[in-house]
Amino acid sequence: MKTIDINQHHSYQVKNTETLDGYPEIKGYDFEKPFDFKKFLQSFSTTGFQATNLASAIEIAKSMKREKATIFLSYTSNMISSGVRDVIKFLVKHKQVHCLVTSAGGIEEDVIKSLKPFVIGDFNAKGSILFEKGVNRTGNIFVPNDRFAYFEKFITPMLENIYQKQKTISAKQLIQELGKAINSDDSVLHWAYKNDIPVFCPGLMDGSFGDLIVFFKHKHPDFAIDITQDVYDMSRLTLNAEKTGVIILGGGIAKHFLLNANIFREGANFAIYINTADEFDGSDSGAKPDEAVSWGKINVNAPSVKVHCDATIAFPLLVAGVWT
Repeated sequence: MKTIDINQHHSYQVKNTETLDGYPEIKGYDFEKPFDFKKFLQSFSTTGFQATNLASAIEIAKSMKREKATIFLSYTSNMISSGVRDVIKFLVKHKQVHCLVTSAGGIEEDVIKSLKPFVIGDFNAKGSILFEKGVNRTGNIFVPNDRFAYFEKFITPMLENIYQKQKTISAKQLIQELGKAINSDDSVLHWAYKNDIPVFCPGLMDGSFGDLIVFFKHKHPDFAIDITQDVYDMSRLTLNAEKTGVIILGGGIAKHFLLNANIFREGANFAIYINTADEFDGSDSGAKPDEAVSWGKINVNAPSVKVHCDATIAFPLLVAGVWT
């Protein structure tokens, strides 16, 4: 049997190894010292993996602020279902973002939660039992059916008031009317209206709000929502901005609507994605920023990062690192 001289078969050849001098050393937070939250966040930069990506996102967001970019925040409806709603409300109340883009649930659930709260439930709650009890589940959040009854009572008279003034309205204008009607300091739309921050919802019909609009239109066939006006208004916002920064939580139609509007200005100047989707099925939701560069949605020279993380974890940390 042939013997092997282990000294002649090295897996690693030291002579061919780069020293990588000048690269930051991997190092986490030192809990032996008194806790310092700012230093804790700063330690993410040398922690590796998604912690380092989050640290990059914090620095890019700081650059957006420093360079006075027009900041567009896009988010899926589950952000409003969750407590991230309060984080978004903070930014809108204090005028730290300049435009919002969301999906239908991001509009209606902000209104519903202003009327009655959602509650923490259980990811493992059995659907058939919840159905019998009239409870809807969004992850581990429970949404009783009666919330939508309150929503309908709020929306129908509001639509009637709008109809008496105008027969055609854009989605953005309709959302402004919602923000005007909501008397709740917890509401994102309330503060968006008060601070004149536009809110776009390209998929407004995809939800309970859409159903109520259809019911209303059945009684008033000449009532219409002009979706083309929203595309025009959004494109004008991006074109008139000296620099644009996009912060995108999740994906879907809200993400695409925002990025598509930046094509007209040769791409956004800063970009931060936070989501858990992968790109391997070709979805826009899972696409990385570099794919958007190929379409001209993000500028070729723009600092950008994707944080692969649940936004309920990463986004509050981002806001804490930049706006507190």
